[in-house]
Amino acid sequence: MVKFFLTLTIGLAVIGGYLGFRWHQYVTNTDSPYDEIGITLNSYMPAPVNQWGCNQLKVNFGNQLPPYGCQATTAQQWK
Repeated sequence: MVKFFLTLTIGLAVIGGYLGFRWHQYVTNTDSPYDEIGITLNSYMPAPVNQWGCNQLKVNFGNQLPPYGCQATTAQQWK
């Protein structure tokens, strides 16, 4: 039973680490703000983390339309 929980814990840590890395890679990229997986991960983040991610994207892509999750009251304005 201990081996099962250890394996489960390690598996969850690996998945969490990968998703965190993938999200950070998305918000700090300079290619495109419209990566579907990155948009989804950023929209699921807690408000302060989402806001930091949106600020990072706005620095790199402020002249483009904001991706879903970084839109203000209208779809053409950044948060």
